[in-house]
Amino acid sequence: MRQETIDQVLKFREERNWKQFHNPKDLAISISLEAAELLEIFQWSAGDVRCEEKKDKMREELADVLNYCILMADTCGFDLDEIILEKVKKNAEKYPVEKAYGSKKKYTELKNR
Repeated sequence: MRQETIDQVLKFREERNWKQFHNPKDLAISISLEAAELLEIFQWSAGDVRCEEKKDKMREELADVLNYCILMADTCGFDLDEIILEKVKKNAEKYPVEKAYGSKKKYTELKNR
């Protein structure tokens, strides 16, 4: 994510003096609530799990989730690139290509191929 984008989200918050309300607990709740709104788009979608006609709403809800994630990272003093890359590295160790390729199994269920 570009620093310019992160700065815009933080500027929006600062201009409204909302940082005072942004603690890890409330931001985690907000992330969860917005993720639930994203999930709601797929509720009762039957066979159309992609929901092509709902992409605008999906974009909006995903943006809300990401905005709250940016605010959470800032509040906790986390560098987004750093924490994401650390997690990718951990996941690569748990899901090596030779075991995980083409499989949806959890890492604890993966066997040598």
